[in-house]
Amino acid sequence: MSKIKTIKTLGFPWETQDPFLFCAYHRDEYPQGNSKMGVSVDQLGGRPIGQDFVVKDGWRMYHGTDIPGFPYHPHRGFETITINKEGVVDHSDSLGAAGRFMEGDVQWMTAGKGIQHSEMFPLLNEDKGNPLEIFQIWLNLPKASKMVEPHFKMLWREAIPELSHQDAAGKMTTVQIIAGRLGEVSAPSPTPDSWAANPAHAVGVYTVKMEAGAVWTLPKTNDAANRSMFFYKGESIQVEGQTIPSGRLIEARAGEDISIQNGNKEAYLLILEGKPIEEPVVQHGPYVMNTQEEIREAMREYGKTQFGGWPWKEREVVHAKDKGRFALHADGELETK
Repeated sequence: MSKIKTIKTLGFPWETQDPFLFCAYHRDEYPQGNSKMGVSVDQLGGRPIGQDFVVKDGWRMYHGTDIPGFPYHPHRGFETITINKEGVVDHSDSLGAAGRFMEGDVQWMTAGKGIQHSEMFPLLNEDKGNPLEIFQIWLNLPKASKMVEPHFKMLWREAIPELSHQDAAGKMTTVQIIAGRLGEVSAPSPTPDSWAANPAHAVGVYTVKMEAGAVWTLPKTNDAANRSMFFYKGESIQVEGQTIPSGRLIEARAGEDISIQNGNKEAYLLILEGKPIEEPVVQHGPYVMNTQEEIREAMREYGKTQFGGWPWKEREVVHAKDKGRFALHADGELETK
């Protein structure tokens, strides 16, 4: 029986398997910013401002008007895991929490019973470009946890372990372990109500960088888990001896060791794995529940309460340019880096 189940071309967003809902990968070569951390008016010409998802000049504004990003919007019934590989992300939410995270940091947010948040990408550099590279992964919640209190946690880059593997030829593979465990190396704890909080659910989130010619084996995990490998940057790799070009999703058996040999250029992968929740999934935009009636109830409640309202003056909240990496939690706790 082949260890590879399927190979697919990556689309947008990336297709995932239960317990994950999808993954959005954003790579934007933003230009130098103006004094307000935004894009100059002459660079915005011809864009459908507020709905700019088509790459033009190497970047997109998304729902932003002056500053790229996603102004406040609601979520209910699932979690977001936002992995920052390059650039700046400013977070604000309806609980009054806020933060700024940068290269190597990860934000893990449980939407639970409902939250509004914004994710903006301020262009801090006025004298050079502002490249941004992030993943946003949607991880489902089981019915028992869909209405928990919302919560967010920062996994700062200093606390996220990396596994470095040197093969027989001296070639290196580096794995950032965001969730789960590889060998003796474990990730930081996720949010407390996450499906990933129980080790029996075998949730793993890893980013992988392989030198040209490097060889590495992804170790087996729980046989009941789903495993998705996103080869998003590079030339080609061999997975279990099968040559696969970049821009591919490889669904592999989680209960088997998976050998990977890189080709002639650096290769980058995102790996998601975990036991499926195996419950009905009904999604309507930013709401993910188990039934259509629960979706309707989410919409009614948001219409009445706005999930607590928006405590900020702006729709597109960005923090001061000289602000470093920080997280201000709803209970007043302040973390700075």
